[in-house]
Amino acid sequence: MPAPLLTIEVSRLAAGRARLRLAGELDYDTAPELVEAADRLRRDGCAELEIDLGGITLCDSSGLSALVVIHRNGTGPIRLTGTSDQLQQLLDRTGLAEVLATGHGSSAAADAASGTG
Repeated sequence: MPAPLLTIEVSRLAAGRARLRLAGELDYDTAPELVEAADRLRRDGCAELEIDLGGITLCDSSGLSALVVIHRNGTGPIRLTGTSDQLQQLLDRTGLAEVLATGHGSSAAADAASGTG
């Protein structure tokens, strides 16, 4: 059985907060999985979502679109962590870094800063 193109590990951080840790490819084939996972968490009462992109090996326009859809569908903020230099550059060039809160670097650093690690 082939490995999945995208794995999504969900952790509930506190009341109303969750982290989605992604690994693999975020593209046309896998972006709907991320949107659905975020929608499920929102239906379960998680308003604030942290999306850890540290394990992403590829992100295309469909992946970026999924992040925008999650942002627009939400009732609370999303925060992107673990963005690689290449992905951060893509977010900067498309203007999405101004729309989506990004924490350039590892989620471990974000954990330490927020006291959730």
